[in-house]
Amino acid sequence: MIYLDHNATTPIDDRVLDAMLPFLTTFYGNPSSLYRHGRVVSSAIDAAREQVSALIGVQPAQVVFTSGGTEANNMALAILPSQAGLAVSATEHPSVIEPALQLKSRGHELAMINVDANGLITQETIDEIIRLKPGLVSIMLANNETGVVQDIARYARQLREHGIIVHTDAVQALGKIPVDFKQLAVHLMSLSSHKIYGPKGCGALAFEKGVTINPILLGGGQEQGLRAGTENVAAIVGFGKAAELARIELAERSEHLLKLKTALENGLTEIPGLTIFAQQAKRLPNTLQIGIHGIDGEMLLMKLDKKDICVSSGSACASGENEPSPVLTAMGIKSDHAKSAIRISLGKANTEAEIFEFIKQLKSLNL
Repeated sequence: MIYLDHNATTPIDDRVLDAMLPFLTTFYGNPSSLYRHGRVVSSAIDAAREQVSALIGVQPAQVVFTSGGTEANNMALAILPSQAGLAVSATEHPSVIEPALQLKSRGHELAMINVDANGLITQETIDEIIRLKPGLVSIMLANNETGVVQDIARYARQLREHGIIVHTDAVQALGKIPVDFKQLAVHLMSLSSHKIYGPKGCGALAFEKGVTINPILLGGGQEQGLRAGTENVAAIVGFGKAAELARIELAERSEHLLKLKTALENGLTEIPGLTIFAQQAKRLPNTLQIGIHGIDGEMLLMKLDKKDICVSSGSACASGENEPSPVLTAMGIKSDHAKSAIRISLGKANTEAEIFEFIKQLKSLNL
C-alpha cells in the first residue's frame, strides 16, 4: 500500500507506541487517586504536558488536554462572551465552522473572512473585520486541504491591538512547520496528536495566561478544572512523546517532505488538464491538492484505491457528501472543477519510489 493521506491521520510512531504501552497495562491507576499508583500516572501526564508545551513554546500550565482537535476548537469558540460577535475564515475546518454557526443561531453576529483565489486572507478583509470588532476571530494556521499557510502573526497582532481575541487551529501545521505560540501572537491554539504520529483521541488547547476558558465538559476537577473526565492517560503519554519527537526531528522531516512534494509537483505537471490548487501560495511541505478537468475526484480516489494507493477527496471529516469542497468554493473555484479535487498529503515514511509509482499509476488511468 502507498499511503498518501497523512492529513487525515498518521500511523503511530513505534517509539510513541512503546511509550504508551506501560499505561495500557502496568500503570492503569486513576491519575486523580492520591496513592502512589495514581501519583505515578499523574506524573506521566505532567511530563506529557511539558513535552507538548515545549513544542509550541508555552508553559505547561497553558496546555489543557482534550479528546482531539475538534474538541479543542469547540472549547476555543466557547469562550466567546455573551452578545459578542465572532469572525471565522471561510476555509476553516468543520469543527470551527459548525460551532460558529451554532453560536450564530443563538444570537451572536457571525462574519465570514473571505479568501482570495489562492486561499489567502488579505489585508483588506482583516481591515473590514477590525471595523466590525468581533469578540473573537478564528483563523486556521495551515489549511487541511490545500496546505495554504496564513500569515497569522501579522494579522493576530493587528487584531490584538483592537482588543479582539484570536484563535488559530494549528492542527495541520504542527510537526510540519515551526509553530511558536508567542511568535504567532494568538490567544488560543488547537492541537491534535494523531496528525503528528501520535494516537487518536487526544488533542490540546493552548491558551494565553489571563484568557478565561469556559469548560464545555463539567463534572470533575481534571485539567485545572477546565476539562472534566478521567484523562485518557495512554493517549496523553503518546501525544507527549510524539510532540517530543516532532520538536527534535522537525527540520529533518520538513526537508524530506518538501523534497518529495517537489518531485510530485514536477511529475504531475506532465498530466494534461491538471491544476494544482493554491500553487502560488505558501503551503505546507507535505500537502498538495489537485484537480483534473472533467474527472470526478471521488471516482479517481476509488480508482487509485484499487491500485492500493490512499488519497483523499478533501477533509476526512466532511467526505462522502458529494458536494464541492467549501474550501475550494471559498477560493472561487467552479463547482465542477472543485468536485475533481483530490488531496495528496505526504508523511515522513514516504519515499521517492512511492511518489514515482503514484505518478505512474495516475498516468496509467488514461484520464
